[in-house]
Amino acid sequence: MADVWAEATGAASAAHVFDVLTDWPRHREWMPFTKAEGGHGVGADITGWTGIGPLRFSDTMVITDWRPGERVEVRHTGRLVRGSAWFAVEPLPGGGSRVVWTEKLDLPLGVLGRAGWVVVRPVTRVFMGFGLRRLARLAAKG
Repeated sequence: MADVWAEATGAASAAHVFDVLTDWPRHREWMPFTKAEGGHGVGADITGWTGIGPLRFSDTMVITDWRPGERVEVRHTGRLVRGSAWFAVEPLPGGGSRVVWTEKLDLPLGVLGRAGWVVVRPVTRVFMGFGLRRLARLAAKG
């Protein structure tokens, strides 16, 4: 298993950040090179696509935990991306909120995948953090 996480804070309430976060078609507004669609609640399916042009892959998921305004967890079920991920949103004292995104992945390609993760992990974390900061700004706009 390989893990990576990122977090961001913003002025919007935890409930509103969660609503924007789980409005799957809006995913492309805050996470670079991605789009998503899917349902809500435990058992619902989500499909995401990451990449540019023909260099993209699908990421199928099923929601395994759903706590509106607080947490959503998914199990990655695709051929390339497998493992779990979750977003936790919590209110901050004095207003605003903090959102944390964690991924625990089963790396493909054995030893080659583990070796590549050394390079890919920091890049992935940068993109996750960038996306969460964009999410926080988007949610603060209303």
